Amino acid sequence: MTVCEAPGKVYLFGEHAVVYGEPAVPAAIERRATVTAEPRSDDHVRVEAEDLSLDGFTVEYTGGTGDRPDVDVPTPLVEAAMGYVDAAVEQARDAADAPDAGFDITVESDIPLGAGLGSSAAVVVAGIDAATRALGEPLDRRELADRAYRAEYEVQDGQASRADTFCSTMGGAVRVEGDDCERIEAPNLPFVVGFDGGAGDTGELVAGVGELREEYEFAADTVESIGDLVRTGEALLEDAVPAGDAAAGAEPSPELLAELGELMDFNHGLLAALGVSARSLDAMVWAARDAGAHGAKLTGAGGGGCIVALDASDATETALSFTQGCEEAFRAELATEGVRVVEP
Repeated sequence: MTVCEAPGKVYLFGEHAVVYGEPAVPAAIERRATVTAEPRSDDHVRVEAEDLSLDGFTVEYTGGTGDRPDVDVPTPLVEAAMGYVDAAVEQARDAADAPDAGFDITVESDIPLGAGLGSSAAVVVAGIDAATRALGEPLDRRELADRAYRAEYEVQDGQASRADTFCSTMGGAVRVEGDDCERIEAPNLPFVVGFDGGAGDTGELVAGVGELREEYEFAADTVESIGDLVRTGEALLEDAVPAGDAAAGAEPSPELLAELGELMDFNHGLLAALGVSARSLDAMVWAARDAGAHGAKLTGAGGGGCIVALDASDATETALSFTQGCEEAFRAELATEGVRVVEP
């Protein structure tokens, strides 16, 4: 039995634009998905999902993972959950040159599903890592991140970026631009997350931005503006914590927080102009700002889900907890370690 866990993430800057080759800076947070993988003597795959629905579910199927099991939970939930698990299993089989390997898999997660916090990426990263290790073929982190990206790319019909899976694999803050992915130094930013209890349709939202870019030149310019904003934010982080500096992970200065927060506010406005915000997200963003947050924006695909704010005090978390439409508010520490093995 092998147990691995991988963190979720928030986007400091750059979601949606990253799909079109612009840079993005996501940061891993200490909310994790845990996957347990145990090889079987046959080619069956049995998946027990503890936290992927209200009551959880267990399914078992044979060989080809295209067969959808008959279980008593909503079909879209099964397809979404099993799609990522299927893809992770296939990547592990391919990496280990074990096409008929079977597994008993258990998935647990404290990352809200579909909320923009990288739940699917964390499940895929932890799943591939656990399954390949269980087969005696552990992967180095670069290959693991690449295979996890390929799994998400397949499930999301070619609309995935490398940002979520690379961040979940490596931990900390990362910079992603096309196929170029690197970890960058960042101070211990005081993230506060607000969750509206819902989830946007990532594929639909990404497609909508694509249609706007094709129809309107100013929409394409907006996507490029997000890329320029990301570069400005990255430069601020580099100046605050030079590469290899012993101060990495230190508390950020008020000046840095103010500048990053202003860029986050701009980023949210640009994303809203592209049609990917929602009334609940806007309400949480403004509640955070009114409470004194340095900045706040949606994180992830949008349409519902989560916002992220910068505030070292308790004011934003408290304000969000009293904001209509906010189901949960919590502080999210930077996860400096990415995917890792856990003792069973």
